[in-house]
Amino acid sequence: MIHVIATIDLNPGTREAFLAEFRKNVPAVMAEDGCIEYGPAVDADTGIPTQSKIGPDRVTVIEKWASVEALKAHAVAPHMKEYRLRVKDYVRGMDLRVLSPA
Repeated sequence: MIHVIATIDLNPGTREAFLAEFRKNVPAVMAEDGCIEYGPAVDADTGIPTQSKIGPDRVTVIEKWASVEALKAHAVAPHMKEYRLRVKDYVRGMDLRVLSPA
């Protein structure tokens, strides 16, 4: 199993529009072979002083995949290509981290 943390930098003020498109794509991703978990996350309002916030123009996607091969297949899936076209005007960049359990 692998963990994936993708932080997506968005154009200012586009987060809700981006999330609407993201949520439309979640069922197709969850149906992929090897997908264990896939969902967006934004800052929680906790009041914890040491919390580092990602800000209003970012979304973190938290994923779990059965294997690297499953993640690679996900990256080229037809629904992902279509999704990227739908969100291209919202996204400025992305930081991808692929991790193994320690």
